[in-house]
Amino acid sequence: MMVRFPSQIQIILQNIYMPRLIALFNHKGGVSKTTTTFNLGWALAATGRRVLIVDADPQCNLTGTALGLNDDDDFESFYTHNPQSNIVAGLAPVFQGMQTPLAPVPVTNTRQPNLFLLAGHINLSLYETQLAVAISTGAVAIPALQNLPGAVCRFLRIMAEHHHFDAVLIDMSPSVGALNECLLLGSDFFIVPTSPDFYCDQAIRSLATVLPRWNNQVTGFRAQTLATPFPTNPPVCLGIISQRYRPREGNPAASFQRWIDRIKATMNTTLVPALQPLNMVVPQATFRASGPGDTPYNLANIADFNTLIAQSQIHNTPVFALTDAQIGRAGVVLANMVANRQNFEATFNNLAQCVINLTGI
Repeated sequence: MMVRFPSQIQIILQNIYMPRLIALFNHKGGVSKTTTTFNLGWALAATGRRVLIVDADPQCNLTGTALGLNDDDDFESFYTHNPQSNIVAGLAPVFQGMQTPLAPVPVTNTRQPNLFLLAGHINLSLYETQLAVAISTGAVAIPALQNLPGAVCRFLRIMAEHHHFDAVLIDMSPSVGALNECLLLGSDFFIVPTSPDFYCDQAIRSLATVLPRWNNQVTGFRAQTLATPFPTNPPVCLGIISQRYRPREGNPAASFQRWIDRIKATMNTTLVPALQPLNMVVPQATFRASGPGDTPYNLANIADFNTLIAQSQIHNTPVFALTDAQIGRAGVVLANMVANRQNFEATFNNLAQCVINLTGI
């Protein structure tokens, strides 16, 4: 599919081999950011792309999901045997004053051959204060602080270039702190996962204020004279994902559909108009041409995984990639779960293709 891109996306795509950083962000919790990062990353990797999923949430849920780490002992063992294979170790040269340049660290394999993980770490939260101080003082800060905000995503680009990744998907925490500001504004694109409820609708409204403010705050940090500047252009919003609803006859039940429609309306009437003057949202025509199967700006409708999620967690595998044996059922129950698996497979394959069309990965 040939897609006509606006000027800001043309700039992002001018180098066809440039890895894309895609943030998944919503400061409202419980919207399946982690699950979507893992599942979308897997679906993209299944197309032959090399994909890195990054656990940038100090709670480390993506790390546990991708590697099957279920308790403290599992995590302790992982960090003991892989001391450098996490985001905190990678950022340590600049945040712990080691006086050494940023350098790639090892990544961890998942069950998908083309999908890799940069593990999270609880100590990532300790970098929040340094970033907040650096941003509040502006780009005129002392050199030790000037380069902290841009270093976060610069490190991820170093990782992508070293390990030859086509795409980097960033799972972010549900907050509006300085770390998330640096992760999102240092990315090329971002997606907003949503759930059908009042609080998510309010979160989309608040992003119309938060994101322009963040963009303004990092303007000075885009100066190419800095050692680790932000990208010249801000990230482009690809749209929302509507998920965590209960289906009825193939569609969201009425009570969920009402909130999905309301959030889609809020996206179009509140967030998009706030992002358009900043070139931070893909145009409607480009969105439609990517083939989402829904109106702007809803990339996909993803129902609740229900009983499939338990097997997915056991096998560290997305619901749509579970084998019949991994589902572990028989008869009519297995038939129903297989049908659900196939529906999720079609949904995530289409979502992955939309992301490919929109970002050029």
